[in-house]
Parts: sequence; structure tokens; C-alpha cells
Amino acid sequence: MQFQPASRIATFVLGLAAAPALAAVASVTPQSFVINHRAEVNATPSAVYAALGQIPQWWNPAHTYSGKSENLSLDMRAGGCWCETWDGGSIEHARVLYAGRDKMLRLEGGFGPLQDLAVTAVLTFSIATVEGKTVLTMNYRVRGPDANLDKLAPIVDKVVGEGFERLVALAARS
Repeated sequence: MQFQPASRIATFVLGLAAAPALAAVASVTPQSFVINHRAEVNATPSAVYAALGQIPQWWNPAHTYSGKSENLSLDMRAGGCWCETWDGGSIEHARVLYAGRDKMLRLEGGFGPLQDLAVTAVLTFSIATVEGKTVLTMNYRVRGPDANLDKLAPIVDKVVGEGFERLVALAARS
């Protein structure tokens, strides 16, 4: 059977449609939303930054087009691609806007069903030392006209929030 990306996205959205709104959705309107996650990480800023680049280790394969997170890659430099490649297809999930080693990684891209909506979406991972502890924050800002983003915000929060939790766990194991 040949892979059908559109049906995979539909299955993903329908499977999460009952997801409750999470507190990490900081603001939401029909045309925009902001998602924030923050965690103290038992790792150095350098280890957290290195973990960011290991997407196959922390992104859930259920939220890929190919069903395999090992098909994901991230070139952590300006212009670099968070891409997925599989036999018969490929996709650019996001493009790196800013890479500040051990401090910040900023990407532009609408993940999953957002890509088809032609929204503007910026995902920022910030790493800081606060009172001697490493703190990782993730901020995802999405906006677009006529996109009904208020309905998608809790679904997107569930997916990127899970990725954030998996990233924190990976960095802590480093």
C-alpha cells in the first residue's frame, strides 16, 4: 500500500480532536495562537542544545509522514532544514532562522495540518541558566487568516508539548 500523507494528517487530527486545551496555550484567537513550555533540565546548556539536533531521538514517530522518526534530520545552522525523507517522498517541516549554540534555536514552519493552511509559524527553543539551573523554554507562535486556529491550538499543543517533554528527557540523559 502506498503512503498517503493527506490521510495520515487527517488520522492525526481526528485522533487528537478530543484533546483538552492545555495550560501551555498562552493565547488563542481564530487567527492565531501562542504555545509556551518551560522546564528545568538536569543537563548543561551545551547538552540541551546538542539534544535539540537529535530529532530522531525525541520526536514521536506517530507525528511524522513516514511513521519513522529516524527519517527526520535537522541541520542546525541558518537556512538549515528540519526535514523528513523516506522512500518516495520528503518534506521540509521547518527552516532554521537562527542557531545560537547553547542558547537558542529558532525555526519557521507550520507542522502537520498547519502547513496546508499557509500560516506563519515560528518555533523558538531558548536555553538559559537561571539561579544555577539550566532552563529550556519553547515558544510556538502561529498566525494566519481564516485558519480556525483556535480549534487547532490544543491539538498542536499536545503534539509539540509531547515533543518538548521527550526532548527534556533526552537532554537529561546526556
